[in-house]
Amino acid sequence: MPTVGLCTYGVTPRDALELAGAADALGFHALWLGEHVLHPTAYASAHPSTGTSQHHTGPIVDVTTELTDPWAVHAAIAATTSRIALGTAVYVTALRHPLHTARTTLTVQELSGGRVLFGVGAGWLREEFAALDVPFRGRFSRTDECVEILRRAWAGERFSHAGTHYRFDEVQVHPRPVPVPVVYGGNGPQALARAARLGDAWFSSGTPGFDEACELVAALRRHRADLGADGDFPCYVRVAVTEATTAADLERYRDHGIDDLVVWADAGWSGVTLAERQDRLAALADRLGVSSHG
Repeated sequence: MPTVGLCTYGVTPRDALELAGAADALGFHALWLGEHVLHPTAYASAHPSTGTSQHHTGPIVDVTTELTDPWAVHAAIAATTSRIALGTAVYVTALRHPLHTARTTLTVQELSGGRVLFGVGAGWLREEFAALDVPFRGRFSRTDECVEILRRAWAGERFSHAGTHYRFDEVQVHPRPVPVPVVYGGNGPQALARAARLGDAWFSSGTPGFDEACELVAALRRHRADLGADGDFPCYVRVAVTEATTAADLERYRDHGIDDLVVWADAGWSGVTLAERQDRLAALADRLGVSSHG
């Protein structure tokens, strides 16, 4: 049976914390949190998954969208759970200085006992970049440079950097190495090539159908083979789940070599009271074959 994680976006910090506690007890593999820093009250940018299968309808960010800091929430989750992995899907790392991101991710990784899955993306909301005074142009190379700096910071070494976007003299962010897996997101040809070359894993954008998911993972594996890369490379694929979806439906992904699945939390996490949400999530876990023992 593939591992099954949950993803959520646009929920309050308290709801995310309660969801994580229930998911941890039930045996879901990970909780992935989406993020935006702010809502530009007027924007024309289109999400890269526009025109493909999507879970959300309407604007990705509007005045009613609950926006949270995923690291603040994950720190709370780390302190109140014991097993569930803490993912970001995805964190727009180019919006912040990578040394600041290094400090935050190191803290949460150590607090959680090594459960962070650092999902990164280049970003798509031009107006958000403008509000934070970060150039939108060059965001892909900026993201890759951020990851380069983060890996050196996580290694616990002294280092300086002179790149295209960042320059600083010798620093040390941490006194010891703390591994943090980098999960690149995105479905386009360049995004897949970048994930294969620079990432430790990949996370799908949008909610691709079964055939599309198989094609995306096959393309990633071709890129990895061309690079001569080997070893484990998890492919976290978001899948659409309905009331008729069962463990047997998810097993079909494993039959095609896809072992890491993610479902939208609101397929089970719904209801007026906490008890209702917990009961419905437990029913979803049972239907999908999620086990609290592994």
